[in-house]
Amino acid sequence: MTLTRRGLMAASLATAPILSARAQSSWPERPVRFIVPFPAGSSPDLTGRVVTAHLATALGQPVVVENRAGAGGNIGTDAVAKATDGHTIGLSINGPLSTAPALFANLPYDPVRDLKAVSLLVRGPQFLVVNKDLPATDLASFVAHVKANPGKLAFGSVGPGSGGHLGMIDLMAKAGGLEMLHVPYRGFPDATLDLVAGRIQAMVVTTAAVMGQVRDGSIRALAVTSKDRFRLTPDVPTLAEQGMANAESYGWQIMVAPANTPPERIARLAAEAQKGLREPAGRQRLETAGFEVMATGPDEAAAFLAEETDRWGGMIRRLGIRMDA
Repeated sequence: MTLTRRGLMAASLATAPILSARAQSSWPERPVRFIVPFPAGSSPDLTGRVVTAHLATALGQPVVVENRAGAGGNIGTDAVAKATDGHTIGLSINGPLSTAPALFANLPYDPVRDLKAVSLLVRGPQFLVVNKDLPATDLASFVAHVKANPGKLAFGSVGPGSGGHLGMIDLMAKAGGLEMLHVPYRGFPDATLDLVAGRIQAMVVTTAAVMGQVRDGSIRALAVTSKDRFRLTPDVPTLAEQGMANAESYGWQIMVAPANTPPERIARLAAEAQKGLREPAGRQRLETAGFEVMATGPDEAAAFLAEETDRWGGMIRRLGIRMDA
């Protein structure tokens, strides 16, 4: 039997959805690389390992965490954006996704053009924490001490444009223009070690990154950036309670994939990430560490990211902050 050209086209169109579905159901054909843009032992690393433990079972292939630290998370985020192997995904945080585009003139990736949001995984408020020997027990005494020592004290962050960096800049501006030296680190563990040792004196940092040190007294939490007091540290007052209005902020982590990832795969990854985050053991680990589990779908994650980008980008432009890429 001879098929006409029209018949061949019709047959091709009819089988295309079937072939696409088969391709999606067979993915992944090999191990998946999950990039975390901070070191092992960091709070993003904890979230990544909770998610990947479930993904490995659900996808039927190993999901290997690769820690690509540096530049406040920009290096690892860029690695996800540039991946072309079809088997690379990852997570990222405030800085590389919502603030870097406004800060850097030559950012090597565009979060909107080069990445797709899969799921808003977790969020958590931030602490203003200080070295335990610093003569400050609340926000007012901290501000007074910094003003009495202009340029002599240092604060840490995980890099220019990170949530902690901008959170401290915003706090210093609201307090009347405090002068402190900024010391960037590759990840939260190193910054926290130096804060405990007194090599830096303060940080604004996600609660999950320093919860252990706050609990054991090796550093002191002066304030929390959430609207209400944090459930795990009810004795730590909010910034608003101490007279600093409009300072509410959260650190967050979003699962991302390269922009050319098929929508069906994005939906599948989001659904499995949601399941993994809601499993009792993983959820308890994250909540004990200080996170609020969000576990959204792709649309909610993309909308949240757009709102955060508008908010922090506006603050960066208002304060005139620019960084060299």
